[in-house]
Amino acid sequence: MNKIIACIDGSNYATSVCDHASWAAKRLDVPVEILHVLGRREVSSRPFDLSGSLELGGREALLAELAELDAQKAKLANRRGRLILEQAAARVKADGVSEVTERLRNGEVTDAIKEIEPEARLVVIGKRGEAADMAKGHLGSNLERVVRSMTKPLLVASRAFQPIERFMVAFDGGRSSPMIVERLLASPLLKDVACHLFMVGDGSGEAGQRLHVAREQLAAAGYDVTVGVESGDPETVIAEKVKRDGIGLLVMGAYGHSRIRNLIVGSTTTALIQACTVPVLVIR
Repeated sequence: MNKIIACIDGSNYATSVCDHASWAAKRLDVPVEILHVLGRREVSSRPFDLSGSLELGGREALLAELAELDAQKAKLANRRGRLILEQAAARVKADGVSEVTERLRNGEVTDAIKEIEPEARLVVIGKRGEAADMAKGHLGSNLERVVRSMTKPLLVASRAFQPIERFMVAFDGGRSSPMIVERLLASPLLKDVACHLFMVGDGSGEAGQRLHVAREQLAAAGYDVTVGVESGDPETVIAEKVKRDGIGLLVMGAYGHSRIRNLIVGSTTTALIQACTVPVLVIR
């Protein structure tokens, strides 16, 4: 079943994730499922080994108290999670999405997403989570793992949703770039949004030819397409281009053959997501 999976927590990004999910659901005409995952650290009160710290009777009494506390914390976390889901569902419905479901899971976010990913057409997640520092340079700890594990398109929501009137494709000229174009051709998500194909590097040769073919394919499908090529460091040039040209959404592949590969895979996995203040659509 095709649906939008909106991954939320109690952070400031939850509202934005809901708004991005509503936008995508209405454009794709699919339902939304809101996912909230209760992490293990939210309910555990045993961060260290007490086996050698106390006498037997005192240790057993303390462990019993901790177990009771964990049970209470688990109940509270569950109630809080249900409330978060209810509020998110109400927001999505108020935005015009008629079919909205809720799902509460325990464990790791990446595992929960992988479990339901086959049901998804698109997964939406915030740039930062509840435990992340809200400073610009800090990304959510789960984001890289989610990006690495995904096979479906992933929309990384910005801090606040803004109407998307122009999107940019980070076109690296490699063999994976045409796959991004194929996704765009097959989906109505961005059909009537102005498109800018942008490549960092040399616009000649095989890469340049792929760029030309991509432009022709998108134009033939009805996209309003412009093309740009600049030299420099991909991370810096793309981020500056997004800011300078008022781009509302960045679209990029999860893999590439050039230096752009390191923007999503490797030691600088989330570098470009971190640098841009707009949402990023990652397509594998």
